[in-house]
Amino acid sequence: MAYTFISGATGGIGKAFCLECLKSGDKLFLTGRSQQKLDLLKAELLDVYPTDIECFACDLTIDSSREKMLNYIDGKNLKFKRIINVAGVDTQMPFLDYTQEKLIFQMRVNAESTICLTHALLKRRAEKVEVLTVGSMSGVSPMPYFALYSATKAMLLNFFTALHYELKGQNVNVTTVMPGGVYTRADVCEEIKSQGVWGKISAKTPEYVAQKSLRAVKKNKVKYIPGGFNRFLYTLMKIAPKKIVLTFIAKRWKTHKKDAF
Repeated sequence: MAYTFISGATGGIGKAFCLECLKSGDKLFLTGRSQQKLDLLKAELLDVYPTDIECFACDLTIDSSREKMLNYIDGKNLKFKRIINVAGVDTQMPFLDYTQEKLIFQMRVNAESTICLTHALLKRRAEKVEVLTVGSMSGVSPMPYFALYSATKAMLLNFFTALHYELKGQNVNVTTVMPGGVYTRADVCEEIKSQGVWGKISAKTPEYVAQKSLRAVKKNKVKYIPGGFNRFLYTLMKIAPKKIVLTFIAKRWKTHKKDAF
């Protein structure tokens, strides 16, 4: 039986995907930066759903670390029926406040590793495979003061949209999910709370995002935006004059800063 691969498995969204996939009887292959966190997650999951769970700690920013994980996969001759790309870095600050290391780290996690791992795992796919990538509403428009994050998420949306059509008819479903705020880490929840009504109606729980996203990729939707308000916002941002949108975003996010990595 083929496995479901989940990157960023120990985070709030990643764990929600683990639980949803286990409900369907999936075997899991989980990765994250911390082996200790992976071991704790595995023990917690096995308490609820006894099944086959493989864990491999991997620094996605390092080629050799990804290669070690792929060698482990090949050593066990594992195949994948689902690839869920969750790992991401949501650093938010003015561009000139970044260090070179922070710039490279965010680009490698959000873009490089996601695309490289997808390529590698599709080479190791089962007869039919689903590819689900967690993007963001932040990728709908350029975002001053959140420029790098929004750019990497826009790249993922464009890439996986193209891949959706490129792999049509090859038993590969490809979907990008574009959530607004998601109640995960404490700092993220506090950020959502600080946005007032706007944040409350936009944000969803990790469980909601995981459930709806898995349904979307099963139907092979190109993209899925969780929540009616977020879908309305997506349409509004597409039709509103770009200058007005960017001026509003810059004013709203100028005083916010987030660096949890």
